[in-house]
Amino acid sequence: MRGLSRASLAEVEEHFNAVAGSADLGTLADELFSVADLFDHEHGLRRNLSDPARPAAQKAQVVRVLLEGKVSNAALETVVAAASAKWARSGDLTDALERLGVIAAAAEAEAQGKLDEVEDELFRFGRIAASNLELHRTLTDPSISAERKRELLASLLDGKVAPTSLRLVTQLVVHPRGRSLDRGLEEFGKLIAAQRQRLVAVVRSAIELSEEQKQRLATWLRTSYGRDVHLNVEVDPRVIGGFSVHIGDDLIDTTIAGRIEEVRRRLAG
Repeated sequence: MRGLSRASLAEVEEHFNAVAGSADLGTLADELFSVADLFDHEHGLRRNLSDPARPAAQKAQVVRVLLEGKVSNAALETVVAAASAKWARSGDLTDALERLGVIAAAAEAEAQGKLDEVEDELFRFGRIAASNLELHRTLTDPSISAERKRELLASLLDGKVAPTSLRLVTQLVVHPRGRSLDRGLEEFGKLIAAQRQRLVAVVRSAIELSEEQKQRLATWLRTSYGRDVHLNVEVDPRVIGGFSVHIGDDLIDTTIAGRIEEVRRRLAG
């Protein structure tokens, strides 16, 4: 993406990060893929939603009427943000939604400690498909139905690879969006590699943190983890003093409520 679309993508990713922290990431990925596929097929709808001359509020309302109650709140708010943004070309809107679907899937794999597996499995699948001409023809043949391709991939990969790997390969095979399988796997691989460069921390606090407090916390976490950390801050009245930070399987709890619960656990033991 270039110029206007690049700036819009950065803005939409900020909205996505704000809602993704508490979402079911696998479901979010599937929903964003589905919406991207819908916009790919509904050319008039995509052109209207990506038209920079149309008011953002009008486009947001169209998305809410279309999707409210049919997808999760995280997916809805992400699509609203994407439709409200300005894009240099209509295809950039769907590219952005698919990209965020990949990021959501990668974040789920990272939370499960399976990101290394996913990278390896996507690479290996690409090599297997390239070396098996019959398999490659079947997966890329436009005359073969999407359902048949899904069934084939499930029979080959389900239970043998990480769920994220199956999800991403299925998206590429069923909805190539003009890409070769090799190119699609390469694109997804690059997005997954970029995911490694940043962690997402869910911060729970009784009060809204100031920008200075967020910056200090992000700096401390970056120093501790050796990677950039994006903060998703949740204001939770149940937190009594202090705050908690959840990164992957790690929990840093400085809350009074957390200390009280720890005392209870010790007394119960």
